Amino acid sequence: MRSVKFIIAAGAASLVSTAALAADMPMIMPPPAYSAPVVEDFGGWYLRGDIGFSNQRVDRLNNALDAGNTSSIQNLNFGSAGIFGVGVGYKINNWFRADVTGEYRGNSQFFGKDSITYPGGFGTDVYNASKSEWVALANAYVDLGTWWCMTPFIGVGVGGARVSINNFTDQGLAIQGGPVLPSLAFGDNASKWNLAWALHAGVAYKVSPNLTIELAYRYLNMGDGVTGDLRAFDGTNNVVNPMTFKDITSHDLKIGVRWDLSSPPVYMPPLVRKG
Repeated sequence: MRSVKFIIAAGAASLVSTAALAADMPMIMPPPAYSAPVVEDFGGWYLRGDIGFSNQRVDRLNNALDAGNTSSIQNLNFGSAGIFGVGVGYKINNWFRADVTGEYRGNSQFFGKDSITYPGGFGTDVYNASKSEWVALANAYVDLGTWWCMTPFIGVGVGGARVSINNFTDQGLAIQGGPVLPSLAFGDNASKWNLAWALHAGVAYKVSPNLTIELAYRYLNMGDGVTGDLRAFDGTNNVVNPMTFKDITSHDLKIGVRWDLSSPPVYMPPLVRKG
């Protein structure tokens, strides 16, 4: 019986000694959790680039010599042309952003026909020319929500358009009582700055935190274009008579890329293997 008490007492003393030793040992702390480095805030800035093509219209062609005509029926057409643009913008919050863009709109071939009735006869004119533009716009957009990384949006823009009309020719036939009178006139190359405005609609797809791709439609009004004064094939010109392209508009389809400067690349800590 005495030996049993001795064993119990020895065990208790051993436990107390072990606990005291453990209390004196320094505590092993877990490794600190990874904290991403502080990244400078760029405030929602982004860069953009766009390419696309145009579908253009002009309301009518006017000339100072048309004042005496009693009627004119015009059939006017532009060929499609490429669009190349760049810009910089700022995303204010999850639903509103704005940017400034500049673009070059490539040469579009123009063909037109005009059937004219005037006092003493009638005739036809066949027009040919090419047209290009530089356009600068300040745009504002409203993002309408995001579903499956896709964000529809609408927007408006206002700015300026430099419309250039080149290589204009006017081949005419006039019938006055009986004889057919052919004519050929040329318009010197000319450019004109106008107020421009636009309406936007499209959908954006977020490929990564930094990269967004857009598919967009735009209605663009670029104002009027003008030629130089028309002159005959021999160079004669007795009046001030430029040809005016009234109210040039375009229905554009574009693909755009936005690079977000405010979203840093996601950092992954290095993989540590044990062994």
